[in-house]
Amino acid sequence: MIFGLSLFVGGLRQKEQFFNKENTGYQASMLFLAIIGLAIPTMLAINLLRPTTEGSLAEVQRNIQLVSDVLASVLLGVYIASIMFTFVTHKHLFAIPSMEMEGEKRQKTTNGDNKIYKEIDRPDFSWSKKKCILLLGASVIGVVLVSEVLVSTIEVAIKDFGVSEIFVGAIIVGVVGNAAEHSSAIMFARKGQLDLSIGIAAGSGTQIAIFVVPILVIAGILLNKPFSLVFTVYELAVVFLSAIILNLIAHDGKSNWFEGIMLTSVYFMIAVGFFFIK
Repeated sequence: MIFGLSLFVGGLRQKEQFFNKENTGYQASMLFLAIIGLAIPTMLAINLLRPTTEGSLAEVQRNIQLVSDVLASVLLGVYIASIMFTFVTHKHLFAIPSMEMEGEKRQKTTNGDNKIYKEIDRPDFSWSKKKCILLLGASVIGVVLVSEVLVSTIEVAIKDFGVSEIFVGAIIVGVVGNAAEHSSAIMFARKGQLDLSIGIAAGSGTQIAIFVVPILVIAGILLNKPFSLVFTVYELAVVFLSAIILNLIAHDGKSNWFEGIMLTSVYFMIAVGFFFIK
């Protein structure tokens, strides 16, 4: 949803906005990679690794868990490699011209035959690395505390409103829990800095798929609480179709407000489906 709202808000101020196709294509490819990693254990669990007898059920579960552990390690390795690719070896592909050149922007006005260029001044604003790290650490602690409060109230909310846990987890918590980055993405899109906005919106989903989910699987091993990569067909289909429409809309490197409407409508259609899952 955040990607769609960003394109919509940015498109209201400018007829067309342009962004880095390399970055968006990279995010879409990573999403497809995550889908493959999530689909293999799910398909094995549904179609192939079925218990033939009561005694074989435990063996099937062990095999599915083993597959999940291996694939989680692969996805986490790919995420680490992507960090190296983005920030070290190929960082030039993901440079954001709108930020780098912002101080050099010029406002052009016409006065007869003479063209007058007026500098758009931007105040210098920078934080030290130490301050950034301290603020980031404080933010992480704050998010952890707020998340604990949010999770503790979910059960009460589910009983009061009569909605399913999966709807609350996938839709409500997804929106509320990421409110800060959502507002940042929309703000950047409104200012015309669409590359930053897309980096926040698309990068968030990619990070969940190939970093957070594998970390949960690995944490399950360490805590002796197995967590497999077996999902429902609907959940896989939702991620797959979302990656497709992201790739279709972002392949040309430009956007408008109507593309934002289409992406936002996809989110609401997905939310309706989750609402009826009990």
